[in-house]
Amino acid sequence: MTQTHHTVPQNHNESEETTLQPDTNALKSGAQLLVDAFLEEGVEYIFGYPGGAVLPLYDTFYNEQIKHILYRHEQGATHAAEGYARVSGKPGVVVVTSGPGATNAITGIADAYSDSLPLIVITGQVATPGIGKDAFQEADILSMTTAITKHNYQVNDVKEIPRIIKEAFHVANSGRKGPVVIDFPKDMGILSTDSPVDNTVNTPGYYVNTKPDIDEIQKLNDYLKTSERPVILAGAGIHFSKSNSQLRQLVDKYQIPVVTTLHGLGAIPYDDPHFLGMGGMHGSYASNMALTECDLLINFGSRFDDRLASNPDEFAPNATIVHVDIDPSEIDKIIKTDLGIVADVKNVIEALLKYDTEKINHDAWLTTIKGYQDKHPFKYVDDPLEKFCKPQRAIEYIGEITQGKAYVATDVGQHQMWVAQFYPFQTYGQLITSGGLGTMGFGIPAAIGAKFAKPNETVVAFVGDGGFQMTNQEMALLNEFNLNIKIVLINNGTLGMVKQWQDKFFNQRFSHSVFNDQPDFMKMSEAYGVKGFLIDDPKCLEAQIDAAFLHNGPALIEIRISPVEPVLPMVPSGKANHEMEGLL
Repeated sequence: MTQTHHTVPQNHNESEETTLQPDTNALKSGAQLLVDAFLEEGVEYIFGYPGGAVLPLYDTFYNEQIKHILYRHEQGATHAAEGYARVSGKPGVVVVTSGPGATNAITGIADAYSDSLPLIVITGQVATPGIGKDAFQEADILSMTTAITKHNYQVNDVKEIPRIIKEAFHVANSGRKGPVVIDFPKDMGILSTDSPVDNTVNTPGYYVNTKPDIDEIQKLNDYLKTSERPVILAGAGIHFSKSNSQLRQLVDKYQIPVVTTLHGLGAIPYDDPHFLGMGGMHGSYASNMALTECDLLINFGSRFDDRLASNPDEFAPNATIVHVDIDPSEIDKIIKTDLGIVADVKNVIEALLKYDTEKINHDAWLTTIKGYQDKHPFKYVDDPLEKFCKPQRAIEYIGEITQGKAYVATDVGQHQMWVAQFYPFQTYGQLITSGGLGTMGFGIPAAIGAKFAKPNETVVAFVGDGGFQMTNQEMALLNEFNLNIKIVLINNGTLGMVKQWQDKFFNQRFSHSVFNDQPDFMKMSEAYGVKGFLIDDPKCLEAQIDAAFLHNGPALIEIRISPVEPVLPMVPSGKANHEMEGLL
């Protein structure tokens, strides 16, 4: 994605912030123009945190034309907007104040950029005359966010607000989606205008190609006609293009096995016989062997990141590689392709389905794949004498009682990988996780944002004891808004993934990866008005989970697990996909 910033020309000459007064002869203030533009875009929620620079905006929010959700930290607000965007398909809207308010939001903006999630982030700014003069709570947020946004703006003319908002939504939610920052000086919310609204989108140089070239589709079809060992790699592009049903048709037509990325989980149902699991570092044996031995790899909307292809030179060494992506910069960036198609994934699959191609018999390949699935499925050692609960079984069981249909948010760490391995996702958009940036603290606020988007659906947040303590203050919203979210706290008393790597690669030198003292999470839960369930006996695991899910309200389910429980299998960093360790 290209990153640029755009400053709208300044058209006024006020000298002191304190002398600014609303123009009573004008029709609308800049703050009201902003709200009007949001309403035109169908904005349901604003996730935010007020401060001095955005008080004119918040004064307009007082009318509750759009529901504002007050988070306890700006990072939480941005992660909530990500969760909302992930499951709704619409941009999440964030409003924060200048200076520390804006800088606190940067992690969430960077996270959204890494995972291609559409956000509109309004950052307050000091009044225009004070910009560049080290005013109180001034920060150059445009420079800070240039590398982590699709585009950013600074408003310097009230009349430009409708156009800027219209453009921002267009840019954020088209092509490869991503965050847009709008820096909003305080005086722009106070000043008024009676000029006619002009929200004509003007984005010269920004063009999104969504239609594939027919010659490229013909070439892809020719590859399919001759392939004996094809594999589809399904990434987040399947979700963003809403092409799950088309993918299923293609898979059924050609009998092609499917490997997914972390964000591709749900592209086809967990129990579909063609689904091999997630590939890569903590992927399944079948998926990694299929990637290694295939003769045709069709990548739909994945960026070939290092967690999937740790050793690019050895990735799919025998395959003709086709890469379909909406973002041309991803083609040949990491893996050299034989055919790159820059287009919307859905359009490519639909075009491919129009060919009446005689099917190649893939029975031998599917038999080989089935052998891999049977040889080393995802499994774990469940010792009846074990005093700790098994996180894998907890996730499996929650998958059973939710029938694989819950919206599942995770934090980052071991529990994230166990969820990817053992939760039976059924469709796209169910998994809400930080895949690219790997942001601890993502899980709880993202789950809350998802619940606002899908209030009638089951939402579960899986978190570790490390990430939980980064954003647990957002639990206050559960009771405030009566959000029936179940938070599953996998507690091993350590930074589990860090400790696992120290065990393997640093001679068991566990430097600062163990919590020597922990708070009482049940008392913390009680303080937030959330019912707590402590599970420290494997024999009570299922009964306690049942009780928590039957509870009509939010719940914190703390599950005590072994501090040495590893995530397996594992492809060590720099190794080829077939060089897995820890297979059971």
